[in-house]
Amino acid sequence: MNYRRIVPNSISGLSLILGVMSIFLTIEHNFNWAAIFIILAVLADSCDGRAARMLGVSGEFGKELDSLCDVCSFGVAPAILIYIYSLQNLGLVGQIIAGLYAFGGAMRLARFNINSSTVHGYFQGMPIPAGACILATYVLSGYNYTSGLVAVGTLVVAYILYSEIRYPDFKGKYNPLFLPPVVLAFALGLFMLFNNLGAWPFICMFTYTVAGILNTIYIKLFNKNIGV
Repeated sequence: MNYRRIVPNSISGLSLILGVMSIFLTIEHNFNWAAIFIILAVLADSCDGRAARMLGVSGEFGKELDSLCDVCSFGVAPAILIYIYSLQNLGLVGQIIAGLYAFGGAMRLARFNINSSTVHGYFQGMPIPAGACILATYVLSGYNYTSGLVAVGTLVVAYILYSEIRYPDFKGKYNPLFLPPVVLAFALGLFMLFNNLGAWPFICMFTYTVAGILNTIYIKLFNKNIGV
């Protein structure tokens, strides 16, 4: 047994446990802490792969374990949180929308595992931790949009997770974003920030999301060559 594998696998397990604890907190209607635990799970998830590479123990088992943990922490936990926090009065419709978010996340993870050897330098579709952060930071933001608007937003995020929209992986190899849509998204984010400074985590995630959408529209409108 390679005991070095315990370190990254334990970090993946920590991410899973934090996601499960978020679900318990949501059931108790402790929504802010439920959202915080999802964000903590994201932080843990960002470390397991780095730990595996540092220790030289990267492999298929760790990749599959990481994805299974991600389905819970960034698919199921945020879906339950956004349903009970904002979609519950929509009844069955709200349940289906929350379920579609979790399904979109699972599809995204499955595609990532299949294409990890061929897709490099960018994310194909929004990473599921980012999707989870959008829902979690919305809960923390203080915004109180209608259930209908939150439902539409949740469906949009669910779609983006498994879409062809490209997002940078921030590893310096390839940036799929063009300057004009990024500037426009940044300007929108600054306007939102000016009106609600305390919501900056959600505004940052919203800006990141919109940048990818606007970039895809820009590419199609101006027939830009995106390469890779």
